[in-house]
Amino acid sequence: MKKENQRNFCIAICMLLAFLLWTIAIQFVDVQAIGPQESTVGLATINQFVHNLTGVHMPLYTITDWLELVPLMFVMGFGTLGLVQWIKRKNLLKVDYSILVLGGFYIVVMAAYVLFEVFIVNYRPVLIDGILEASYPSSTTMLVMCVMPTAIMQLNTRIKSDVLKRCVSSSITIFVVFMVIGRLVSGVHWFSDIVGGALLSAGLVLMYRAIINLKVR
Repeated sequence: MKKENQRNFCIAICMLLAFLLWTIAIQFVDVQAIGPQESTVGLATINQFVHNLTGVHMPLYTITDWLELVPLMFVMGFGTLGLVQWIKRKNLLKVDYSILVLGGFYIVVMAAYVLFEVFIVNYRPVLIDGILEASYPSSTTMLVMCVMPTAIMQLNTRIKSDVLKRCVSSSITIFVVFMVIGRLVSGVHWFSDIVGGALLSAGLVLMYRAIINLKVR
């Protein structure tokens, strides 16, 4: 378990470092004004190629937008669970360790979202209701790839049936894949936005997993 945890920490750090390097590359490598209103985009050649390949599909954008409610419901559900435990046990520190860490994890994810809304790296390849919005990293990718894998970890410790565990894990995984691919194919994000969101999410989730496993040890 100790070696596995060390490996998780190492991989998490590598993923976060990869996200940092990817973000720097977007700001300095192959920067061209290919976006709406002559907005500049890094890694322009590959971003333009993928965008031309997928095109723009606004119905798919709308579907994935509404489906963001699913991970938000999980956030509310685990938040409610933590609150109930706090009230019943009359001590915040007596709330399940994994739930407390999950709460901190959600705060970090939200902080990352706010950070990139303030310090804008890229704008969307399309206008949304006539507005040029920030698009890096893909917030939808971050939301589903952060919330849903951690939900699997939580549910696996609370569901007794192995069959039900597999069904839940498979369903959530399919949902995540659909949301990420759907967001890319919808054409409302650059390819680099999706990759950035995936790298950051992977790093944060692996870090979460390593931290909760510290208690197991």
